Amino acid sequence: MKMNRITKPISLFFVVFLATSVVLAQDPKETPQRTGVTSTELVVKKVDGTENLEYTVLDVTYEPSGINRRHLHPASLTFYMVYGTIIFQEEGKGPVTLKPGESLFVPAGTTHTHWNPSDTEGARFLEFIVAEKGKGRSIRKP
Repeated sequence: MKMNRITKPISLFFVVFLATSVVLAQDPKETPQRTGVTSTELVVKKVDGTENLEYTVLDVTYEPSGINRRHLHPASLTFYMVYGTIIFQEEGKGPVTLKPGESLFVPAGTTHTHWNPSDTEGARFLEFIVAEKGKGRSIRKP
């Protein structure tokens, strides 16, 4: 069947609409929390003079276009950029761009997302967390 100037754009619209519908219909639980993100624990130690506090330092690397989707931490944390660029976005607020040498404090319970906006360059930051033992990790938000 030969497509004319009208049927071709209409057909393309329906293909895009169908593909978008399939993607949006996926269960969010099936989407990985992190894509292209690797965390390595550098330090996990008890805070001297406390009963149940520990501090953790994570080395976090992002591949190009890597993302850590919507989540929160029950403890406060601080990011320190080592190289590359990361976009941090707190729920309900505008995005914040972090570059090497910059840091960002994130209060406990803050729902946020962060990602590497580059398609070609990686990014790396250190993440510092002080929390009750075992309670500093992220909690996924749908």
